[in-house]
Amino acid sequence: MAELPQVVRGFGVTFRTMFKKVITQQYPEERDKFPPMPRFHGRHQLNRYADGLEKCIGCELCAWACPADAIYVEGADNTDTERFSPGERYGRVYQINYLRCILCGLCIEACPTRALTMTNEYELADNSREKLIYEKQDLLAPMLPGMQQPPHDMAEGSTSEDYYSSRILGPNSVAPATGER
Repeated sequence: MAELPQVVRGFGVTFRTMFKKVITQQYPEERDKFPPMPRFHGRHQLNRYADGLEKCIGCELCAWACPADAIYVEGADNTDTERFSPGERYGRVYQINYLRCILCGLCIEACPTRALTMTNEYELADNSREKLIYEKQDLLAPMLPGMQQPPHDMAEGSTSEDYYSSRILGPNSVAPATGER
């Protein structure tokens, strides 16, 4: 009998909230898109150098670091006629399965060339499972003015070390070496 007041008190909470107006937002038709916090990790992006060459060297370290096994990378060799990155290799196939990805950022830490970063884009829902497997063309950073679509040669007079030390300024310009690292 002593427990009866607690039960009545519990029902009191139910009755108080039962008659309140329900607030439902019709997402995504009527939405208030809020800016995420500055350090939020969202969708991935494959970055480019200033002349348009890809930073990804196809090393597959991001795929090895992924605890959810959401990344698939298949590397290939650059040739003299087709160069996609400044090194010997590039990522020919690059896929991220956002059905599995937990947005932990371990792939970002594993990338030796800072080719892979995360954007603030957080709306990763779709009505098809196939659309949530992002291919390389979906992940590549957009071409900026002055960039040239790969494949193309490295900037004239440059080496792969110039690219990795951020001395490439644009399609045909290399910053002078300062000797500092």
